[in-house]
Amino acid sequence: MTDHKTGSREEWLAARQKLLIKEKEFTRARDALAAERRALPWVKVEKHYVFDSTKGKVTLADLFDGRNQLMIYHFMYGPDWKAGCPGCSFIADHVDAARQHFEHDDLSFAAVSRTSVANIEAYKKRMGWTFNWVSSLGSEFNYDFHVSFTKAQIEAGPVEYNFEMQQGTMDELHGESMFFKDTDGAIYHTYSSYARAGEDLLGAYRFLDLAPLGRNEGDKTMGAWMKRHDEYGT
Repeated sequence: MTDHKTGSREEWLAARQKLLIKEKEFTRARDALAAERRALPWVKVEKHYVFDSTKGKVTLADLFDGRNQLMIYHFMYGPDWKAGCPGCSFIADHVDAARQHFEHDDLSFAAVSRTSVANIEAYKKRMGWTFNWVSSLGSEFNYDFHVSFTKAQIEAGPVEYNFEMQQGTMDELHGESMFFKDTDGAIYHTYSSYARAGEDLLGAYRFLDLAPLGRNEGDKTMGAWMKRHDEYGT
């Protein structure tokens, strides 16, 4: 027997209408926040970034794939790791479905990790993903965008992550960065987000947030229940 509060249909409807007011306020606040995000000043990318891929060397400009906008997902996958980060994999499970649509609205996507192309391709095959994923193993890209840190940096600490200085962090962390390529070929960094901001990409969480028990994580995190999709055993 549930110990959750119960009531009549009339009581439910009154509470639901009250909640709807807050939901509409949240929707309008989210729209306003998105507009503020788009209004941030853009920073021209002066460095020439080159990545390794199955096609050989590719540049940041190449990753736009003929479009004007590019999202980079900073996927946690260190050079000596046996597999990609489970949380990053959770996000990556959403990408191929979404990009069937956003690619038709002038947005390209690429994941970037500081591991070998061989590791990336093996893991992509295991997970069944088809999105573009390149290696920054020989590039300063991850370090410049504050998602990878050398052992010396961590030991000396603190290091910058999520726009603040943090002590004792991991050597690989995750995030999202957005770019725009102008008609003259100039590339601009427009936005980056880190840490829990990645939850906005998790459609599975949006489903769970509507469910009676929500995310059902208690005082834990998604790591208490979430696994790579081929590890659930069902």
